[in-house]
Amino acid sequence: MQEKKIVVLISGSGSNLQAFIDFEKEQKLGGKIVAVLSNKKDVVGLTRAKRAAIDTIIIEHSKFNSRQAFDQAMADEINNYQPDLVILAGFMRILTPDFVKIFNGKLLNIHPSLLPKYPGLHTHKKALENKDEFHGTSVHFVTEKLDGGPLIAQAKMALENSHSEQQVMARIQKLEHQLYPQVAAWYLNGRLKLEKDGVYFDHKKLQQPIILTQV
Repeated sequence: MQEKKIVVLISGSGSNLQAFIDFEKEQKLGGKIVAVLSNKKDVVGLTRAKRAAIDTIIIEHSKFNSRQAFDQAMADEINNYQPDLVILAGFMRILTPDFVKIFNGKLLNIHPSLLPKYPGLHTHKKALENKDEFHGTSVHFVTEKLDGGPLIAQAKMALENSHSEQQVMARIQKLEHQLYPQVAAWYLNGRLKLEKDGVYFDHKKLQQPIILTQV
């Protein structure tokens, strides 16, 4: 059987990318990261990819006149690798509907909140300000709606008033590094699928996200 191929999109340090690289090294991923694409040059994530002997692609969004042109250039590069899965790992660009359609059903993102709570930015600050009992991170299929695609799994933690925003971020990142590669492995091993009527895990439709970790 041909090995499944993964392309990872980044914009910065690539800490989630590193979690995927480590997961692959431990032979837990069920596939091979064949390329890392960044919309910025000279970011740490590209160094991580090169260190792991993964192809790197730089397509700077600032050099394009429109989001559509940038996304088409990305899609063309990604399609050269014929990936089974495309991972958004700290990719800080809103994708066009056309791009999402090209990779429909095999495009994953992670968001630092318990969606549908707090789409967008500053999620840790909002959770602390609202004195939430729990906070966490969510992996979802990407659709045209920002942070609104069908939920797959969440990692959840108790939130304490004494936490600073930086402390919360550090704890959430640890959860992300456990959750995200695991969800990708489910997909690559055929356990996870997006259908027209929702997300299926082990051939059963999910009525709510899988909760992987709670601390």
